Amino acid sequence: MPAAPRTTLTALLALPLLALSLGACGYGSGASEGDGKTKIAAGAKKIDGLDSVKIGYFPNLTHATALVGNREGLFQKELGGTEAKYSQFNAGPSEIEALNAGSIDIGWIGPSPAINGYTKSAGKNLRIIGGSASGGVKLVVNPKKIKSLADVKGKKIATPQLGNTQDVAFLNWIAERGWKVDAQSGKGDVSVIRTDNKITPDAYKSGSIDGAWVPEPTASKLVAEGGKVLLDEADLWPDKKFVITNIIVKQSFLEEHPKVVEAVLRGSVKTNAWIGENPAKAKAAANAQLKADSGKALPAEVLDPAWKSISTTDDPLAATLDAEAEHAVRAGLLEKPDLKGIYDLRPLNKVLRAAGRPPVDDAGLGVK
Repeated sequence: MPAAPRTTLTALLALPLLALSLGACGYGSGASEGDGKTKIAAGAKKIDGLDSVKIGYFPNLTHATALVGNREGLFQKELGGTEAKYSQFNAGPSEIEALNAGSIDIGWIGPSPAINGYTKSAGKNLRIIGGSASGGVKLVVNPKKIKSLADVKGKKIATPQLGNTQDVAFLNWIAERGWKVDAQSGKGDVSVIRTDNKITPDAYKSGSIDGAWVPEPTASKLVAEGGKVLLDEADLWPDKKFVITNIIVKQSFLEEHPKVVEAVLRGSVKTNAWIGENPAKAKAAANAQLKADSGKALPAEVLDPAWKSISTTDDPLAATLDAEAEHAVRAGLLEKPDLKGIYDLRPLNKVLRAAGRPPVDDAGLGVK
């Protein structure tokens, strides 16, 4: 296992639920209705008689499956007469709260808030039922101040939030190099500056930070401002894959409406296949939905490189989530969590088998 992948999710577990924010997110406004392109076909039958399923996601490229599936009506097509209702969120905690309250049934979310939500509820509120995206995290620096990895020492580097996925990744990368940083204050051989993704580009332009370990599209925004990619986190992982977005479901909803969950998962699998077959159309669809959800599309100089660095996947890459949890524990940011049962991949594997594809693995963390 490479050194730096200690990146993660579980770091969030050390923080109160309301304080946590998914680093890969933060673009867009609070929960609001989406505007799926495809409407319910006349005479379409409801699945199990259910009127609607409430789906949550973030208006961000790492949630490309949800953006494209909404825009192209691919979820609605699988749901028939059961309406797909969409809500958007800025951060993991608010989506977890919505899931707990029943305001959404299924959500696209990062690994840290998923782990945090599962642990805080003693394993009773959610399950991870599928993967969605991998990659899309980079260390971008001012090339005038930082020319090599060794030059990062003594510099000011931003991460999205204390204890978030990217913050832990960076702290562990620092530790692997033998440098010392106090995790809470961010002070030490490197100054770790916790900065909201929305203002990180301005902080970079002003010179208040020398670089940032951030997700897309923030990384590409920094590059557009003259920054240089010094390190792609994918290079630190086996096969260059690590989880950045999962699909979660409220446990009670899964138990009561398994056919609806399967329909959404079929929509996700077919959306990911469509993205792979139609990359240019998918990129345009994602950006169009991003504009509809957040009020602003990404310019080409940001959209194009950001899109290339993110891979959609049906596999939740469970082993990487487990590794990330271990890394967070070793970093001293949380007590060792019990993640057994966080996954229920049976519905996804049923969908995959029906499509003639092999099942995905839960790394020993699935329900029995």
